[in-house]
Amino acid sequence: MAFMAALESDLRALSAEARRRYPAVKDGAEHAILKLRSLSSPSEIVHNEDILRIFLMACEVRTVKLSVIGLSCLQKLITHDAVAPSALKEILSTLKNHAEMTDETVQLKTLQTILIVFQSHLHPENEENTAQALGICLRLLESNRSSDSVRNTAAATFRQAVALIFDHVVCAESLPTSKFGSGGQISRTGTVTSDVSRGINRSESLENEYVTGGLSIMRETLTNAGKLGLRLLEDLTALAAGGSAIWLRVNSLQRIFVLDILEFILSNYVAVFRTLVPYEQVLRHQICSVLMTSIRTNAEPEGEAGEPSFRRLVLRSVAHIIRLYSSSLITECEVFLSMLVKVIFLDLPLWHRILVLEILRGFCVEARTLRVLFQNFDMHPKNTNVVEGMVKALARVVSSVQVLDASEESLAAVAGMFSSKAKGVEWSLDNDASNAAVLVASEAHSITLAVEGLLGVVFTVATLTDEAVEVGELESPRCDNDPPAKCTGKTAALCISMVDSLWLTILDALSLILSRSQGEAIVLEILKGYQAFTQACGVLCAVEPLNSFLASLCKFTINFPNEMEKRSALHSPGSKRPEPLVDQRDSIVLTPKNVQALRTLFNIAHRLHNMLGPSWVLVLETLAALDRAIHSPHATTQEVSTAVPKLMKESSGQYSDFNILSSLNSQLFESSALMHLSAVKSLLSALHQLSDQSLAAASSAFGPASSQKLGSISFSVERMISILVNNLHRVQPLWDQVVGHFLELADNSNQHLRTIGLDALDQSICAVLGSDGFQDNTPTGTHGTSQEMGTRLAELRALECSVISPLRVLYFSTQNIDVRAGSLKILLHVLERHGEKLHHSWPNILEMLRSVADVSEKDLVTLGFQSLRVIMNDGLSTIPADYLHVCIDVTGAYSAQKTELNISLTAIGLLWTVTDFIAKGLIQDPEEKGTGVHSIPKKMNGEKAEEQALGISNNVNDQASLTNMVDCDKLLFSVFSLLQKLGADDRPEVRNSAVRTLFQSLGSHGQKLSKTMWEDCLSNYVFPALDRASHMAATSSKDEWQGKELGTRDGKAVHMLIHHSRNTVQKQWDESLVLVLGGISRILRSFFPFLRCLSNFWSGWESLLLFVKNSILNGSKEVALAAINCLQTTVLSHSPKGNLPMPYLNSVLDVFEFVLQKSPNYTGNAAGKVKQEVVHCLGELYVQAHRMFDESMYTQLLAIIDLAVKQAIITTDNFETEFGHVPPVLRTVLEILPLLCPTEQISSMWLILLREFLLYLPRSNSPLQNEEDESEHTSSSDHLPDAHMKIKDDMPNGTASISPTKVEAPSLSSVSTASLTAGIPSYLFAEKLVPVLVDLFLQAPEIEKHIIFPELIQSLGRCMMTRRDNPDGALWRLAVERFNDILVDDIKRLTVNGGPTTSISKPARTRIWKEVADVYEIFLIGYCGRALPSNSLSPVALRADESLEMTILNVLGDEILKSSIDAPLNILQRLVFTLDRCASRTCSLPVETVELMPSHCSRFSLTCLQKLFTLSSYCKETDDWNLARSEVSKISIMTLMDRCQYILNRFLVDEIELGDRPLPRARLEEIIFVLRELARLIIHSDTAAVLPLQSYLKTGLAEENQDKRPHLLVLFPSFCELVISREPRVRELVQVLLRLITRELALEKVSLTS
Repeated sequence: MAFMAALESDLRALSAEARRRYPAVKDGAEHAILKLRSLSSPSEIVHNEDILRIFLMACEVRTVKLSVIGLSCLQKLITHDAVAPSALKEILSTLKNHAEMTDETVQLKTLQTILIVFQSHLHPENEENTAQALGICLRLLESNRSSDSVRNTAAATFRQAVALIFDHVVCAESLPTSKFGSGGQISRTGTVTSDVSRGINRSESLENEYVTGGLSIMRETLTNAGKLGLRLLEDLTALAAGGSAIWLRVNSLQRIFVLDILEFILSNYVAVFRTLVPYEQVLRHQICSVLMTSIRTNAEPEGEAGEPSFRRLVLRSVAHIIRLYSSSLITECEVFLSMLVKVIFLDLPLWHRILVLEILRGFCVEARTLRVLFQNFDMHPKNTNVVEGMVKALARVVSSVQVLDASEESLAAVAGMFSSKAKGVEWSLDNDASNAAVLVASEAHSITLAVEGLLGVVFTVATLTDEAVEVGELESPRCDNDPPAKCTGKTAALCISMVDSLWLTILDALSLILSRSQGEAIVLEILKGYQAFTQACGVLCAVEPLNSFLASLCKFTINFPNEMEKRSALHSPGSKRPEPLVDQRDSIVLTPKNVQALRTLFNIAHRLHNMLGPSWVLVLETLAALDRAIHSPHATTQEVSTAVPKLMKESSGQYSDFNILSSLNSQLFESSALMHLSAVKSLLSALHQLSDQSLAAASSAFGPASSQKLGSISFSVERMISILVNNLHRVQPLWDQVVGHFLELADNSNQHLRTIGLDALDQSICAVLGSDGFQDNTPTGTHGTSQEMGTRLAELRALECSVISPLRVLYFSTQNIDVRAGSLKILLHVLERHGEKLHHSWPNILEMLRSVADVSEKDLVTLGFQSLRVIMNDGLSTIPADYLHVCIDVTGAYSAQKTELNISLTAIGLLWTVTDFIAKGLIQDPEEKGTGVHSIPKKMNGEKAEEQALGISNNVNDQASLTNMVDCDKLLFSVFSLLQKLGADDRPEVRNSAVRTLFQSLGSHGQKLSKTMWEDCLSNYVFPALDRASHMAATSSKDEWQGKELGTRDGKAVHMLIHHSRNTVQKQWDESLVLVLGGISRILRSFFPFLRCLSNFWSGWESLLLFVKNSILNGSKEVALAAINCLQTTVLSHSPKGNLPMPYLNSVLDVFEFVLQKSPNYTGNAAGKVKQEVVHCLGELYVQAHRMFDESMYTQLLAIIDLAVKQAIITTDNFETEFGHVPPVLRTVLEILPLLCPTEQISSMWLILLREFLLYLPRSNSPLQNEEDESEHTSSSDHLPDAHMKIKDDMPNGTASISPTKVEAPSLSSVSTASLTAGIPSYLFAEKLVPVLVDLFLQAPEIEKHIIFPELIQSLGRCMMTRRDNPDGALWRLAVERFNDILVDDIKRLTVNGGPTTSISKPARTRIWKEVADVYEIFLIGYCGRALPSNSLSPVALRADESLEMTILNVLGDEILKSSIDAPLNILQRLVFTLDRCASRTCSLPVETVELMPSHCSRFSLTCLQKLFTLSSYCKETDDWNLARSEVSKISIMTLMDRCQYILNRFLVDEIELGDRPLPRARLEEIIFVLRELARLIIHSDTAAVLPLQSYLKTGLAEENQDKRPHLLVLFPSFCELVISREPRVRELVQVLLRLITRELALEKVSLTS
């Protein structure tokens, strides 16, 4: 183990140190090492003295090193219990010898070893050993040779040894081990309240220790340890007295040190002195005697007895005796206390008095100590009133502030000390300072200690009072019982006695210091004392002290400045400008002291609200003054610090303090709910008394005084309301007292007082109705027996009537408009907040509101209607069912009144609310459940049906009671009847609102109406409304009328502007008619599947269709559009779901057709808009109902649209077309045309659709051409499949008639298409139609597409040929683009499908290619690359047209001729020849003409020539060689060779003819281009086979040459001619070509040498 190893190491060190000079020690150490190795534990060492002996031997040598080693090893042995107790004497002897050595290290080791001995099992048990051990410490302490460190260590060792000895005594005597060493310390950094709380905790723990421990019986016998401690105590007492210690053998010792030891023993070992009689005797006779002698001040102390530290120790010891042993040492403690009190008034140093005041302050803040002292002395008739004397002494110290020279400085210092303690900062007195500042601080310190002592007494009284309340001796002020007449109980009697003897002295001192102090901390602390003492007096029923403290406190609440302060306040920096009109007496300044005093007053009032009684008057007067200050604009709070910014001062000082005080003021009255009922009544009586006094004074006062009295009345009223609101659980005995005063004010002649009374009445009624008790006791929430329910119902009826009745009385008993309006406002507030709680007052309320509807005052009508609106919006569910019809009648009265239009409109909205409410309670009759709207859920919108069904299931249960008592059908029809009457009102706003509400009600709740109800609604309300509105619109005046006259200007009347759509009565009825149609539309959209099952619905539908026809043809534009929308909405809503039968759809188509047939009879903007809407509807109708269309209906649809187009073309307004705008009807046709794609079931209609609209594109003027085209159509369609033969049979000449047999031929059928298209200049309609038709064509099925393909190509070609007549038009450009699109699309399809589909015959494809070739031939040769007038097009347009020409060439040369197309050989030849003819323009013109040709013409010619080169060439990497490509290449090479031969020969001829003149640039560029392209051209072997070469040349070409150019051999003679050309570039290019020919013939390898 570690101990054994360390011991062996020490022995080795000892052996090494003694090796030379002390061989005996060395041998002993080695021997001990051997012994030690044979031992295994410290317990074995105890029995082997050799180990201990060697260390003692080393110490006996008395050398420093050996002694240190020996003492260290002794410490280890003692610590590990390895030394026998018998060796203690020898060890102490060794230590005594070492204490005489002068080495400091050895002395410290000695002291350390002594302490270890006391802490170990070797603790001395006999007097000799103990005295010897303690004597060693004392000798080292008193030795002059000892260093300071040794003295300090000796003192600490002695102190710890004494503590260990007394701990041993406590253990041996079986005493409690708790210590209370901190009991006598006085806090310098805490407040008085915190010190009192700590004293309470200490006292409680101490009392518990000695009460529960059973230490009340004292013992005289002592154990040995007790005797040993007693001897030590006696010697210490003797040394403290200045004598010698016989047992310790010490002649003298410092008294300060001894007193410190005694103070430690007295404070920490209380159980020893309280239990053991010998110790108590020593304390009584010896220690107290020493302390009495030391505390006397009649003689000048000498030596250390006069030092402050000695005095402090003496006083602390005395304090411990008084605090801990006063119960047993009564006489001694009385003497001590008397001496301490006398010291305060003696002419002693200030520090001495401060020390005494600290002791007295400590007694006062310890509740247990003060209680024991008061019980033992003041309450004992034979003893002195020491507590009273102590309090008076402290009060005299406080009152000395009045006679001090530097009182203000001292008070400031006192405030600073309290502030420091509040912040937890320690304050201490500097003894070395002697200047005036130290004197002021010392005086302030003494005053602070005195104030804290007085506050400690106050808080002690409050604490003891609370303790009496807790143990049940006193009643809590919060309890519900009345306070007892007399207090009983020991603690209560003690508190009463203390209050009676001390309150006057405490009040005088605290009020004095409070009036002179300004510091926040001291003011708060004193006010806490006020509050605590006042509350204690209230609990103790001490009336006189209570009222005295309360009166004193009220003096500090409101500060009324003197005249000097008033004048200075007017010019203070805080006021922006003087206000001379304001009475200066109203200016109130609240200091922080005032604010804190007010808070204290609030706290006291909260605590003692049941015990104030008559004192409430004083409190209310103070609170009324505070309320005036809070609401006064001239009241301010005093600023605390000038260093704070102004804005921060205002916000944090004034407003926050006022807000807090206002909140506390309100909370005081809110707490009235906790008062006794008698206390509440007394408080209300005091408020009523204050209000009556102010009311009487206000009637005779004027100016500021009257305003002040009104403020007091307002304060009283507000507080009465607050009390009522907080006592709603017991409002019955208080209601008459409160409301009676409010009614008096409401009947006053003063307007301001009337307002106050009405507002108070409003708040009171709403408060009662809003109470939880009122809500819980409603009839629906009452439980119990029937008798209890009846009783409670009667009480509730009486309460409700008593609460509401003042309103009715107030309204009918006066003619004053203001009072009536006030009563209506109160009623409005009641209904808004608590209308759902009313059950028995509805007849009176509704009667009152009905009478208001007939008055002429607009304001009263408005207020009455506001109440009605609250009822209808929020209260229908709570109104008894018997009064619903009354509500409907009252609402109708407000709807029909003429005073305010907005009220009528809003009342109609309330009728909708009633309808909604009634509909929730509808339940169908049993026989009609299967025929209602819900009987067809599958035909309606699934989501809506689900929601409606859910709504019914949720609402039926809620309205079960309503349905059982009231016939909902009758209520609903009464609302409908009322709305129908309002629908005939002469005011259009009211009329339209009624119409909207009627149809909105039917539309929203139609699913809940039965079949019978629906039939009644349709026959009595819906269609009659339509008939009446239609009749009124047809018969009303059309005269324009002016708006309301607003005034005059320049002698002429100025009228309000009226919109042109509403400036006649007829137009306003038209607006109503539009609303009716909209409502019918909504009904049909929602309930058409159900309504069409009704027996008379078809006749109604026919009448609606007839009305729609008449409205479109004869009505205004708005009515016509509404009629169309009515039909459209119905069809679009139900046709996708399959809910629209075919007859209804046909009837809608017939209406639209009839309208368009008759539409030529009227024209104009309205007619165009109507036609446009009809066409739009047809498009949407087909989109939604396309599955229902067959061929006949589709043909009828196209006929209608065709009729609309033709009418639009004939009646086109040239003004619109001049600006490039398509007429609106045609725009709509173009919009819907993409939507008319036939379905798969009627795919044959594609041909009719496309051919019909192809007729509107430009046509050929040659009849022969038309016949040729028709014959070609017939011949090309002979090879179509049999499936389309029927279609062709029905279509003579390839075109079917779109007019069905049942439709009368329109009047425009004889008009030719050519004349129609001529009606729109500049091909405007055709420009918009071309993209639409091409898009439709691309969507068509494959077979129909190939049938119409040639016709479309022809039409596009004719559009392209309009370039000649209209070169700047967009038609030919669009046609070119769409022509390219359909060809590219066809080529892609061929490429993807590997050729045409099998269903398409070859002749059909041939005809397509023929038409394509015709278009290319005509357009490229006749319309492209031609010279145009210089001013016809802009440069930008020319570039765009040239780009378009290049695009069509690219499509022909790169897309068509290079693809694997199925065109016949003759078509391919025509296409290539077309390119050749276009390429020949430059070379075929004379030289003179070429010079005049524009540049874009030559570029077009070169591009065509380049396409020939491209078609003839071959590239193995990029070309996809096929049969069609081979044929095109063969045709192209031969055409190209001819063209090149001609160009080369023409160049030679022109060069010869021109002589020295240069050739035209275009001709030169052409020859150079040809030569370069010939050099680049490489052809396929198949292509080479058709060249006109001899056979031997074909076979003699170099086979290994992959770049075949045999075409150069064909042009070789021409190249030879060009060698002599004057143009250098031509000669260079010819040389290149000749070299290529040499390579082609393999002549470059031939040489003469070979």
